[in-house]
Formats: sequence, C-alpha cells, structure tokens
Amino acid sequence: MQRLKGKICLVTGAARGIGEAIVRAFHDEGTRVIVTDIDEGAARSLAAELDTESFRLDVAEEADWDAMAQVLPVLDVLVNNAGITGFESGPAAHDPEHATLADWRAVHAVNSDGTFLGCRYAIRAMRGSGKGSIINISSRSGLVGIPGAAAYAASKAAVRNHTKTVALYCAQQQLAIRCNSIHPAAILTPMWEPMLGDGPEREERMAALVADTPLKRFGKPEEVAALAVMLASDEAAYMTGAELTLDGGLLAGSAATPG
Repeated sequence: MQRLKGKICLVTGAARGIGEAIVRAFHDEGTRVIVTDIDEGAARSLAAELDTESFRLDVAEEADWDAMAQVLPVLDVLVNNAGITGFESGPAAHDPEHATLADWRAVHAVNSDGTFLGCRYAIRAMRGSGKGSIINISSRSGLVGIPGAAAYAASKAAVRNHTKTVALYCAQQQLAIRCNSIHPAAILTPMWEPMLGDGPEREERMAALVADTPLKRFGKPEEVAALAVMLASDEAAYMTGAELTLDGGLLAGSAATPG
C-alpha cells in the first residue's frame, strides 16, 4: 500500500543527496512530489525522470517562497532539507574565533532563514485543510557543539528549536499541522566531498570519520528518506515537536568495554 497516496509534498534542496532520496521515496509512496532546488537544471532532470514538477527555489529568498505560494498554494507535506555547511566554496575558517561575519550569515541565511520561511509558507498552505506535516532536516550538529563549524552547528540548533516552536504554535492554533526534525549524522552525500577529497588518503579519511560511530559505517540517504516517509504519513499523526536522531549510535555514548 502506498503510504502517501493523494498527498502533495514539496522537498527543498531536492536535486541530490538526502533531498533526492526523499523525493524518490515519496514518489514511490504515491505522492505528488515537487522537486525544488537552487540548481534548476538538476531539479528539472530529476523531475523529468519521475514525471513530476520542479521549480528553482532559493530558500534564503523570501520572494522565491512568495512565488511558490502562488504556484502551490495548497500543501500536505513540506521537507525543509536545503542546507549548506559553509565549506562548499573552499576551506574557509569556520571556528568561533576566525569565522567571518559574512560566512556566518551565509550559512544562517540558508539553514535558519530558509527553514523559517519554509515553515511559514507551509503553515499558510496547510491552514485551509487544517492538517499537514512539516519535516525539518537538522543534524547531529544541532545537538552538540562543532568547534570547526560554528555557523553550521548554531544554524542546525536553530532548526531544532524552531521545529518545536512551530509544533506548539500549530497546536495552539488547533491545527493538526505536525512539525518534527530529523538529525542525521555521517550520511554519505556529496556534502562530504570537500572534507573527503580525492587521492589515496580518501579511504583513510572516510574510516576516520566513522571510527567513533558504533555501527562503523556511513549512513545512507535512503535511510533518512525512510524516516521522512514515516513522518509524512498518517502513521505519525500523534508525533509533533519531536527530534529523531539517525546517527549510527554516535550520540548514544561510548561503545568501549568498561575496563
């Protein structure tokens, strides 16, 4: 049985990585899924493959969200997935001492502002039916500090807390609009490429990155997508304001045997 049949879903940052996996999973579950991304060509290509719609959407731009509201005024599910680390354009300093204000603001514009704008759009688009599901993709980095990625960690923590605010607001408004966050860690997507690099050391770097993960492997985008399907479905009708961690046991504690 298709768990999302009849629903209208929009995914941001959907052209690759976790976003692409969510689009494919939603499509398989029978939904009308809208592919949005700042990379218009990649979004169009994925949408053509799945025989669905695509739009260019820069989540940090209010005007883009206003335009989306005109095109798609009614919605059942929104996945706020678009996000950046700040390392996309090169190895800039992102620690609390050396990060520039411009780099800090660039990360927050996408991750924090983009999520706020997406949630605002979704509430308005779902208010008519009085129900829906907003899924915000945060990160393990939104639950703990990351010394070398101050802006990313702070922005993902903002996503985590705004999720709870939206959940409580919708409940206060007597709307069955649920808002939950997913906190992935060590999911192997193109976002890791700047850190993994090329050459013979790549495998060593990959091994080092997952060494502290009890399951000793990277997660798969499809595993995040499976969780998103559950949150989007009516099976999660009593779940709101929750944060779901998908990190291979990384935050559970040490897997070391007591001495």
